[in-house]
Amino acid sequence: MDSTVEPLHSPGSTVSSRRAVALSSRLAASALATEGGVMSNEAFHAWFEERQHTHALQVSRIPFGELRGWGFAPDTGNLRHDSGRFFSIEGLRIRSDYGPVREWCQPIIHQPEIGVLGIAVREIDGVLHCLMQAKPEPGNANGVQLSPTVQATKSNYTRVHGGSSVPYMDCFIDPDPRRVLADVLQSEQGSWFFRKRNRNMVVEVGPEVEAGEDFCWVTLGQLGALLRQPDLVNMDARTVLSCIPDWRAGSSTANAGLHSDTELRSWVTTRRARHEISTQPLPLREAEGWRCSPEAISHESGLFFSIVAVDVSSHRREVPAWSQPLLAPHGLGMAALLVKRIGGVPHALLSARVEPGFLDVVELGPTVQCTPESYAHLPAGDRPRYLDAVLDSDRRPERTLFDAVLSEEGGRFLDARSRYLIVDVDEDFPTETPEDFRWVTLCQINELLKHSHYLNVQARTLVAAMRTLP
Repeated sequence: MDSTVEPLHSPGSTVSSRRAVALSSRLAASALATEGGVMSNEAFHAWFEERQHTHALQVSRIPFGELRGWGFAPDTGNLRHDSGRFFSIEGLRIRSDYGPVREWCQPIIHQPEIGVLGIAVREIDGVLHCLMQAKPEPGNANGVQLSPTVQATKSNYTRVHGGSSVPYMDCFIDPDPRRVLADVLQSEQGSWFFRKRNRNMVVEVGPEVEAGEDFCWVTLGQLGALLRQPDLVNMDARTVLSCIPDWRAGSSTANAGLHSDTELRSWVTTRRARHEISTQPLPLREAEGWRCSPEAISHESGLFFSIVAVDVSSHRREVPAWSQPLLAPHGLGMAALLVKRIGGVPHALLSARVEPGFLDVVELGPTVQCTPESYAHLPAGDRPRYLDAVLDSDRRPERTLFDAVLSEEGGRFLDARSRYLIVDVDEDFPTETPEDFRWVTLCQINELLKHSHYLNVQARTLVAAMRTLP
């Protein structure tokens, strides 16, 4: 969907096409290798269970007054680190023309650094394998989850905390361009982060790169099976996996969609131009509707989320003990994608979402993305569109293609979990959609993921999940 197109018969175009076909074949072979060539599934689970035991974190809630290296700024009340790095919790006032609530204030995580999320891939016995890490995070529901090869903020890999270096970081700092399979800036949760972005990278490495004791080589097929298990593959791994070129998508001519690529780009641009959202930073202590106690910053309604403080100890992290704030959501989130065949071609129903932390107003999200509890106080007409169609799938389990409760980012969120669903709707399900929704083919999604700020982080998890479907 790039606006610049190489001449069809140019030498560069021919070489590029051949490489794309070869890569697609290699990725497909890895996806079919469900047992793995380096580590069997049984061996993986034994290794992962041992890593969970070895990396067990001690995490306890503490009052804000017991935070070490963190404090409330006397002039604003913003919660920040003494170094001025890592991240801060600040206030934000939002005015929007979108959704049932048009103006509100909230705390938000401000982390202007661009982090690196990278997966190293290597051909072993003729099959591509991904180098994954068993990584503990204080907010994870089960302590350790499977993460990318590298998952690091700039403060981490430049060692602001004074800790040890990040393993394998040199694979991603200045890679050979010919070895790069994916490299794109992507956002994180726009409701909780203010304009946060990470560099999502996939880089092919050679036999000189070996797996350390906290790392393992697994195929795409193994990762697909693991993705269906609750709280195992972490959010950062899922977003990078979604950015790998889709070996199943095929060509745009063979997968003609309900809307052309140009129509989809115009639709997104129109949504960004027509929706209005203004964000105004304000001191955290002035965020209306939010109350600060010694233990938490929470909304007066008891909904949404709280900001809390935790104390963490570990024998195996870059820093063995620390304390920090975390955002603790209230309730289990839901991210659901409706899919159907239109003209014989699989389509997914995406929504144009407006979230205050997005860099460019709108990103495409799942059909339904919400925390149902947060809508309990609103009229029935303000419930998210298509929510009933998703909930109806519980009564028709044969239509549910994917259903797993997965954790969000454990380094900033405490026990943040969402139920991810892919639901196949009936043929007579309406093809016409409201203005903020469009049916999009897998090929079109693949093209959008080559660019920044098109699909949000929840949609990217569901893209990774779609690639596990038979």
